[in-house]
Amino acid sequence: MSILTEKYGFKEVDPSELHTMGFDPYKMIDKDWFLVTAGSGNSWNTMTASWGFAGIMWGKQTFTTVIRPQRYTKEFLDKENTFTISFFDESERKALAFCGSHSGRDCDKSAETGLVPVETDDSVTFEQAKLVFVCEKAYVQQMNAESFINKELIEANYAAGDYHVQYIGIIRKVYVK
Repeated sequence: MSILTEKYGFKEVDPSELHTMGFDPYKMIDKDWFLVTAGSGNSWNTMTASWGFAGIMWGKQTFTTVIRPQRYTKEFLDKENTFTISFFDESERKALAFCGSHSGRDCDKSAETGLVPVETDDSVTFEQAKLVFVCEKAYVQQMNAESFINKELIEANYAAGDYHVQYIGIIRKVYVK
């Protein structure tokens, strides 16, 4: 049993049942945003993201997130095997905006936002989350200019040449409130 289910009121559900719970990836990823978090104990970082993919890869439920190389959270994703994707109610929008515009190198995001970190399944999520994916890192790839067919995307998104790194995680556990 997880501390999320024992202490924080989460219920563990099978990843294959996400569609039955009203999970709308287009809205939740793009409009509602999410936190991607890696690390454990007192050594972790989180950042807000609004680009990602939920789907099936290798016959498994997966979540793909992309992170620019200068982001502090990338250091944690690179050294850990597990990361979490956490979705929140609209009431936490201000906290998510803060986590997307401030670096954990320079501040304590949980102290600044009131988000309460909870260690679970070899990673960290937050007490206030409404939906959490615990992902096992399965594939990492640096994006590059040569792989873009549509070069307009480079001009629109990578003027500084800071191409995202793509992380595909197999969703091992799903927790919902």
